[in-house]
Amino acid sequence: MRRANPEVGGHATREPILKRLNSPLHPPGSGGHALLTGRDASPLATTPLAAYTAPTPWAGRFQAGGGMSRAEFSYDFPHRHLLSVADLNPVDIAIIFERAEHFLERNRTPDKSSDGLRGLTVLNLFFEASTRTQGSFEMAGKRLGADVVNFAMASSSASKGESLSDTARTLAAMRPDILVVRHPATGAPKFLADATGLSVINAGDGMHEHPTQALLDSFTLAQRWGSVGGRRILIVGDILHSRVARSNIGLLNILGAEIRLCAPPTLLPTDVDQWGVDVFHDLDAALVGCDAVMALRQQKERMTGGFVPSEREFFHLFGLTHERLEVASPDVLVMHPGPMNRGVEIHTRLADDPEISLILDQVESGVAVRMAMLELIGANIRKGYGS
Repeated sequence: MRRANPEVGGHATREPILKRLNSPLHPPGSGGHALLTGRDASPLATTPLAAYTAPTPWAGRFQAGGGMSRAEFSYDFPHRHLLSVADLNPVDIAIIFERAEHFLERNRTPDKSSDGLRGLTVLNLFFEASTRTQGSFEMAGKRLGADVVNFAMASSSASKGESLSDTARTLAAMRPDILVVRHPATGAPKFLADATGLSVINAGDGMHEHPTQALLDSFTLAQRWGSVGGRRILIVGDILHSRVARSNIGLLNILGAEIRLCAPPTLLPTDVDQWGVDVFHDLDAALVGCDAVMALRQQKERMTGGFVPSEREFFHLFGLTHERLEVASPDVLVMHPGPMNRGVEIHTRLADDPEISLILDQVESGVAVRMAMLELIGANIRKGYGS
């Protein structure tokens, strides 16, 4: 694959699917949990689509040709963890989305609670600041009847120099059932899963992955379209530092979407040519015919130098506006994982446009998708199996 020529606004020939499962970074059986940092951090490999058929009503919306029904094919969700989108196949995603659709509808009623996790304890362990992710996991756990405990790392022993290994042993001794972990270090959720033997959900690790964000993003789009397969989706902004971009690229590849990236060269990883995407440096060219656009903020907390001349210049070249979207699909949708920097990556009028913006829909979907993940993992904890 070649990169887009920034002089002419061209784009690269797209490789159909990520093919890095057996690469040195992701040896067979690794689940893609390699230590990835900086400009060489790659999205996790995905399993070839041809290996799976779709057994649920949802899955038929994701893959061309549909698949078998539940009555024809029995498949139980097999996981005790969610560490990476590379852990999921199309069948798993279909099951998650099927349950998320149930919870989305239920959350719009006065009776939002259930007892799916009654008797289990969910520990939210956030070593980085969070509003949407931590809040939605807390709400999801409580609506499912779990005992939910939030650890504020700023006031924990980690702030006094306690190692992650000691933190893991301490938490395991308290006998929780599910750890929801956000950490600035790549691989921390996998480390905690191995060290404690507890079920772990990755709520974001460094620049590596944020699998539940990718799930809620595709679920939100599927609510509008029925399927993301074959749709042209653009991700624009700080790709280099974004775990959201990496997880979305992996998941959208599994679901058969056409993925475009647009960013200045300084905000793209050096190996982006291997990601199975079309790469652009000209936003106007990248937007042509797009069905959805996801804006990403500049992650200044991870930047160690000057990656763009100024916020004003960035908005001029890469900021989303109503006017720029005129070359996209007539029914184009706009997304943002939050938090937003209005006037930097997206214009306020566009962010708040209910006809185009799905930003608040993403937040609502986040609770439903995280309820689905907690319920499915909790069921496997009770059964005593899962990977």
